Amino acid sequence: MAAKRTAEAVWEHDLLHGSGTVKGTSGALPSMGVSWSARTEAPGGKTSPEELLAAAHAACYSMALSAGLGRMQKPPERLDVRATATFDKVGDAWKVTTMELQVTGKVPGISPAEFESAAQAAGQGCPISGALKGNVVVSVQAKLA
Repeated sequence: MAAKRTAEAVWEHDLLHGSGTVKGTSGALPSMGVSWSARTEAPGGKTSPEELLAAAHAACYSMALSAGLGRMQKPPERLDVRATATFDKVGDAWKVTTMELQVTGKVPGISPAEFESAAQAAGQGCPISGALKGNVVVSVQAKLA
């Protein structure tokens, strides 16, 4: 069975001077302000599509890595994931160019090489990575705690 999740956005006025809000419909993602200046300059307490994409990727990746480690019979005690999306002008258009995933894991009984292999596989295999494939360069840096 397919799962569907919905978010809503409202934008008012022009791009440079306008602003808006974004929220999830589940109630878990509260209404958050967005603006062009928050996207390209200083956030000023607002979010951006790239921050939301990074959050989605961090959550997805942590679940994918946990699942992979579980299949190895080496479930993690903790995975700390930081995802950084780069939003840059390429030619005349703005684009998400890279997504950097950094993970630190506390995984009993695993070697650094095994953890690195599992981390790289999760970086290629999580659904958000799949959605970005061919459009955004995804990199993974992994280390054990």
